[in-house]
Amino acid sequence: QVHLVESGGGSVQAGGSLALSCVVFGYTDSTACVGWFRQYIGKEREGVATVAIRSSWTTYADSVKGRFTISQDNAKNTVFLQMNSLEPDDTATYYCAASRRLFVVGGTICPLQLNEYDYWGRGTQVTVSS
Repeated sequence: QVHLVESGGGSVQAGGSLALSCVVFGYTDSTACVGWFRQYIGKEREGVATVAIRSSWTTYADSVKGRFTISQDNAKNTVFLQMNSLEPDDTATYYCAASRRLFVVGGTICPLQLNEYDYWGRGTQVTVSS
């Protein structure tokens, strides 16, 4: 029922910014959490940021706190990831994901545990050069 499409990836110099968008079909009526995850070549996928759709509660990985901001536009069924002060280590494929239900782990709403997310986009590439 849920389909996600990411966009906004590209190449940028270190210190620059990019904004990613994720259109979520089946948004508020089919999902509870939406998150951004990234995967480096040859490495495990890791959580970046999440948002609880109804409450707008957000969670960030320590590596991006203060640099990235996740937000949503319910009218457009879209979740955004604003990425500032980008570093070469941010280079990865970024994926948007949605959960079937609201979930809480360790007191955190919509945490960064990727196994709890049921639907995934195809990914968008972000490359940061030094």
